[in-house]
Amino acid sequence: MSFTGLPPEAVPPLMTGIIVPHPSVEGRAEAYLPSPCIQNHAANLAFLPDGTLSCVWFGGTMEGMGDISIYMSRLAPGSERWSEPEKMSDDPQKSEQNPLVFNAPDGKTWLLYTSQTSGNQDGAIVKCRISNDGGKTFGPVRILCDSPGTFVRQQIVVNGSGDWLLPVFRCVGLNGQRWSGDADTAAVLISRDGGASWQMLDIPDSLGAVHMNILPLGGDEMIAFYRNRFAENILSSRSTDGGESWSAPAPIDLPNNNSSIQATILNNGAIAMVYNHANAGTSDARRQSLYDEIEGGEAGETAVVADNSARKAVWGVPRAPLSLAISRDSGRSFPDRVDLDTGDGFCLSNNSKDSLNREFSYPSVLQGRDGALHIAYTYYRRAIKYVRLAPQSLP
Repeated sequence: MSFTGLPPEAVPPLMTGIIVPHPSVEGRAEAYLPSPCIQNHAANLAFLPDGTLSCVWFGGTMEGMGDISIYMSRLAPGSERWSEPEKMSDDPQKSEQNPLVFNAPDGKTWLLYTSQTSGNQDGAIVKCRISNDGGKTFGPVRILCDSPGTFVRQQIVVNGSGDWLLPVFRCVGLNGQRWSGDADTAAVLISRDGGASWQMLDIPDSLGAVHMNILPLGGDEMIAFYRNRFAENILSSRSTDGGESWSAPAPIDLPNNNSSIQATILNNGAIAMVYNHANAGTSDARRQSLYDEIEGGEAGETAVVADNSARKAVWGVPRAPLSLAISRDSGRSFPDRVDLDTGDGFCLSNNSKDSLNREFSYPSVLQGRDGALHIAYTYYRRAIKYVRLAPQSLP
């Protein structure tokens, strides 16, 4: 199956949250989540304790702007319509990004996200809100990690000892210049006391490895996948001690365009990965940085960034196609692949107001108990698209 993107003007009228069967593909249904925002990006899915499927993302005018906030929509069990979103954060001075939801072993539900000024990811901190009623309501905003430059994207994993593993990446600025991703590395925040305190564990030799996505393989064995800042291949590393130590990230057989990926363990033990099947070798499209439209202080201005690094992060490689690949050998290879959405994937601009962006990106994926695969992702930075695949539709 392969699906070509819609004209940009066709997307807003579809943002009703209503799930509809695909007209020509059996076993596929989809929806565009409702949102009051012009820009919507970085979705993450999670089942709440009562079986409600939640989707969180950030929305506003443009990534990095002070009106970027966290939103949550819910899909109740048996419902075929996503709820109107609830605004979960509202600091007018900060761009609040990359949310995730975690159901803790003690029954509490956590909402985590990052908070930064403008495009300064090297100044970001991690904030959280905690729910005592299964995600229906959330308490006040707290600071989880105040180490500048700490960013989250992927889910918390609990190891066999009961420790919480929160994968993070560390956004590093160089020589006083604006952050551009050239020196970012991976780490894990470990909590041994139910989230009361956290210890930072750096991943060895992880320059350019970000968005660490940890999956338990059984016992103390774990695998992690990473986005690649240098737009070459998805990276992977392994742990044999419950996440206390990790091998250095190494490339696998899937390309990466310096855009987010996410994987999940399926009910049958296979691994499903959603990602862009593209890298720097498939296109010469480039932009200066993720925030080059706002870095000068006003949208549209461009900052001059000095060459301070031996390698530079690669930005602007088209974010398309959005693909689903399956591994049946614990993540060593991904031979089976289908494209979920195809198009030109243009991402040389984050401008949603003028419908300039046409990327499919930042996927989230999980499987329900009934075997259906749930996927959410950015559609043109205008909407969050939701796709549900019946078990027989998987490659």
